[in-house]
Amino acid sequence: MFKRFNSTLKKTALHDLHVSLGGTMVPYAGYSMPVLYKGQTHIESHNWTRTNAGLFDVSHMLQSKLSGPHSVKFLQRVTPTDFNALPVGSGTLSVLLNPQGGVVDDTIITKENDDNEFYIVTNAGCAERDTEFFHDELQNGSTLDCQWKIIEGRSLLALQGPKAKDVLEPLLSKTAPGKDLKELFFGQRHEFALKDGSLVQIARGGYTGEDGFEISIANEKAVEFAEQLLANPVMKPIGLAARDSLRLEAGMCLYGHELDESITPVEAALNWVISKSRRDLVDQKYWFNGYAKIMDQLNNKTYSKVRVGFKYLKKGPAARNGVKIFLPDAETEVGLVTSGSASPTLNNINIGQAYVQKGYHKKGTKLLVQVRNKFYPIELAKMPLVPTHYYKQ
Repeated sequence: MFKRFNSTLKKTALHDLHVSLGGTMVPYAGYSMPVLYKGQTHIESHNWTRTNAGLFDVSHMLQSKLSGPHSVKFLQRVTPTDFNALPVGSGTLSVLLNPQGGVVDDTIITKENDDNEFYIVTNAGCAERDTEFFHDELQNGSTLDCQWKIIEGRSLLALQGPKAKDVLEPLLSKTAPGKDLKELFFGQRHEFALKDGSLVQIARGGYTGEDGFEISIANEKAVEFAEQLLANPVMKPIGLAARDSLRLEAGMCLYGHELDESITPVEAALNWVISKSRRDLVDQKYWFNGYAKIMDQLNNKTYSKVRVGFKYLKKGPAARNGVKIFLPDAETEVGLVTSGSASPTLNNINIGQAYVQKGYHKKGTKLLVQVRNKFYPIELAKMPLVPTHYYKQ
C-alpha cells in the first residue's frame, strides 16, 4: 500500500505538524502523508478512534466545485444518482462513470444552494484522471451551461470517533449564525464560524463508520485549528494505517482496490447509488453513462462477479490484494482478494473484501484463501463487518 519516500512528493498544509508530532511520513497518492505516529501502534490508533476521537489529514483529497444552470443535467449524465432530489445542504456518495459503465472514481457530492452549485470531493490518487474526465465530459456536452473547477488553498480535516462532537463543538462560535452540531446529521454539510470568526464548511460523515466530521478550512488557518483540536485529551492524530483498517471494517471501498474503470457499481455492490428514479428511463437522452450495461446487470443479473466481505475462520496471515480465492476443494478458483488486514475491533481476526464469482457470493458461503501456498478457511460476511454509528436524523 505504501511505497518508498520520494522527495518530489506534494505536502499538505499540515505536513510540518505531522513531522513535529512524530509522524512516519510515506508516499501516498502523490503526497507525503503520515502512516503512523510515534508512541502509537497501529492497533492503538485504530482502537482509539473507535472509542474516543481521531484527527486525520485528508487534505490530499481533491476538492472541487461544479456550478451553472445545467449542473444537475451534467451530474445526471456522469453519475447514476438523482441530484434533482437532493436537498440543499445534503450530500451523497456516488460514482463517476465512463461510457462503458466503469467507475472512474467514487465521490461525495453535496448540493450547496439553489443556484445549482455542488461541492465535490474525489480521491487524490485519481486527481489527474478526474480532471481529464470532467473536462472531456463537459466538452462532450458542449450545449450544457456549467463549469467545473478545482478548489485551491483549502485543507480538509477529518474528525472521527464517538467523541468527535465533544472536541469540535467548543471551538465553534455560539454567536455567529449557523446550525448547532446537534442539528447537523449524517450526509449534511453547512457553514460554521470558529470563535475567531473564521468560516469553515463542516460535513457530517466519514470513512470509518463512526460519527464524525470533515472540515474544509483555509490553509493558513489549518495548523492552528488542528492544534486546537489536538489540545483536547480525547483527540489524537491518526495515520493512514488505521484509516485503512477502520474503513475495511466499515465496508468502504478503496479506489484502485475495490474500484476501477473495469468495475460497474452493480459489481461493486453499490446498487444503492443507482437512484430508483433513474432506473426505468425510456428516453435515452436521460440515460447516464453505461446505462444499458448497468441496468442489464441490475435487472437480469448478467454480472459475473460481485464485491463481498469475508472473515477468517482460523488464525493465519492476512490475505492481501491479489490473493486467490478457491472453493473448499482447494482446486477451483472463484475470486480474488482486493483488501485485507487484521481487525482490531474483532479481536484481530483477519478480514477483507474480494470479488467472487456470481453464485458463490452469498453471506455464510465458506471458501479458502491461498496465502504463501497454504490455504485458510474464510466465510463470506455481510458488510459492514463492524456496526456503524452514524448520527442520523
